[in-house]
Amino acid sequence: MNTNAQTVVPLYQGKIPNSKPCKLSESEPAPGRIDGIITPVLYVYLPEKQDSAKTAVIICPGGGYARLAINHEGHQVAQELNKKGITAFVLKYRQPKNAECVENTETVALMDAQQAIKLVRDNAGTYKINPEKVGVLGFSAGGHLTATLGTHYSNSLVDNPSNTNLRPSFLVLIYPVISFKDSIAHKGSRENMLGKKPSEEKILLYSNELQVNSQTPPTFLLHAIDDKAVPVENSLAFFTSLRNNKVPAEMHLYQKGGHGFGMNNAAEPGNWMVLLYSWLATNQLINGK
Repeated sequence: MNTNAQTVVPLYQGKIPNSKPCKLSESEPAPGRIDGIITPVLYVYLPEKQDSAKTAVIICPGGGYARLAINHEGHQVAQELNKKGITAFVLKYRQPKNAECVENTETVALMDAQQAIKLVRDNAGTYKINPEKVGVLGFSAGGHLTATLGTHYSNSLVDNPSNTNLRPSFLVLIYPVISFKDSIAHKGSRENMLGKKPSEEKILLYSNELQVNSQTPPTFLLHAIDDKAVPVENSLAFFTSLRNNKVPAEMHLYQKGGHGFGMNNAAEPGNWMVLLYSWLATNQLINGK
């Protein structure tokens, strides 16, 4: 797959934690989608001219915690962010569905995402970014992973002797899976992460609308009301929790668009990336020009 990334960085040096030998191999079952990920990496996208705020965004593509829609929810987004002067990283993270290759399906994706934040912040000088302005953008199940990063950051799953801050500076959630409650859950994502019969305790723990507090990062949300795969109630619930905890937040709802449209909602005119840039500028995360 042609990514146009300048660099591909392994997340871990030496043995990959939370892994075990397996016969799985990475494949591309459909254009722009990858399966069987056993070696997580970061694709690095450096802009030709960096925004003065030196903001960075780590992108988590979706795929139901089974695979990654890494092109239209990853590489294309990174290239677009570069045009605005934003340094971008696409995270190719391991999937809980591949249980034969990991020791703990519940924590494997979050471990990789925390490691990505640590790696980016630890190398802020190399990438010429501000370590206090490292946000995460997630689509669908990647949105669940992003929301989990923003609400479970105090539970470190990675080797972190330097005590690098694992809390994202901000969250961008695009048609995200948020809740694992029966009424609005994307059942496939929940089953791949927690199994067919998760305990009520685990369901509530990873229903991230229940984990929001005043320290949850500022959040931008976008969803289509007619999304049949991940009900819009996921975003509504998270936004309500953010508002109740006085966390800065902005939400935009499309009347039409369904699920999985990436940057381009063909059902409605306009470009939501413009709305995102405005929100980033409002929160002084990029300059307003």
